[in-house]
Amino acid sequence: MTTNPPTTQAQQQQQHPLTAKMASVVERMARAGHPTLDQLTPDEAKASYEKGAGVLEVPKPELARIEDFSIAARDGHAIAARLYAPSAEVLPVLVYFHGGGFTVGNIRTHDTLCRVLSLKSGCAVVSVDYRLAPAHKFPTASNDAWDAFHFIATQGASLGLDPSRMAVAGDSAGGTLAAVCAIMARDAGLPLALQLLIYPGTTAHQDTASHKRHEHGPLLTKAMIDFFFAQYVRTPADRDDWRFAPLLADDVDGVAPAWIGLAECDAVVDEGLAYADKLRAAGVPVDLEIYRGVIHEFIKMGRAIPEALKAQDDAARAIKEALQP
Repeated sequence: MTTNPPTTQAQQQQQHPLTAKMASVVERMARAGHPTLDQLTPDEAKASYEKGAGVLEVPKPELARIEDFSIAARDGHAIAARLYAPSAEVLPVLVYFHGGGFTVGNIRTHDTLCRVLSLKSGCAVVSVDYRLAPAHKFPTASNDAWDAFHFIATQGASLGLDPSRMAVAGDSAGGTLAAVCAIMARDAGLPLALQLLIYPGTTAHQDTASHKRHEHGPLLTKAMIDFFFAQYVRTPADRDDWRFAPLLADDVDGVAPAWIGLAECDAVVDEGLAYADKLRAAGVPVDLEIYRGVIHEFIKMGRAIPEALKAQDDAARAIKEALQP
C-alpha cells in the first residue's frame, strides 16, 4: 500500500486558481499595503471596511423609493433599516443582512448591492443594520435579525410591502443570519419563499479543508476570522449554538427553498457546501452556484470581476422567480 505525500498549500492553491481578473484585484490589494482588519482595533476595522466597501462596485442604480426607518428590537433598541424599491407599487420583499463577521459592515457598505438586487429582481429590499460586536456580542445580531424579519413579516404592509411574498438574504455573516431566520420563520409559521445565502458561515469551528487551504487568504484569512469571532462570541459554548452555526440545527425540514452562491477560492466554501447538503438531505430544494476562481466578497466587485455581475444576475433571478406571481 502506498500513500500520497501531503499536499502543500501552494499545490492546493493551484488546484483552484484565481481568474486573471481576480488575481489582478488581489495583487492590487496587496500592493496597496493597507493593514488587514485583524491588525486594527474594532472601531478602526469598521472605518477601514466602510472606506473600501465601494471601491470595486458598479455605479449605484437609481430607484423610485429609498427610505430610512427603524424597527423596535425586543429590548427597545431602534434597529436602523433602509427600504429600496423600483416603484411605488405594493411589492414583494427581500430582507437583507450585510456581511462583516458580526463586527464590521452596515447599511452603507451594502447599499449598492441592495440597490442592484432590488432593481434587477423588481422587488423591494429591506437592509437591516443589526448591532455589531464587540459592543454587542452573541446573540444580539441574530436577535436583531429575527426582530427585523418578524416586523416585516407581520407589519410590512404598513410600509407598502406584501409580506405574503417574502424572502431573506445575506452575505457571509449576513448569510448566517438569513439561514437562522429561515429556521425561525418555519418554527413561527411565517411564510417564506426563499433563503438566499451568499458564501454563508455555517460551522461552529473553522476546521474544514477549505479553511486550511485558504488560511492565508486571499482576503479572508484565519487571522481575520479569529479576530471577528473573538469580538462576537462570549464563551466557547456560543459556537455550539445553532444561531451561530446553522449546521448544528437539530433539523431543517420544511425551511424555505435555498439559493446558495459560493466563491470557489474562499475559506468558507466547504461550510456552504455542507449546509447545501444538510438542506437537500431534509428535502429542501437547493439551487447551488459555485463561482470559479473568485474569492470571498467577490459579489461586491462588479466593476472588476465579471463573476460578480453573473452572481448578481443569478441572485436577482432567484428572488424574482420566488416572489413574483
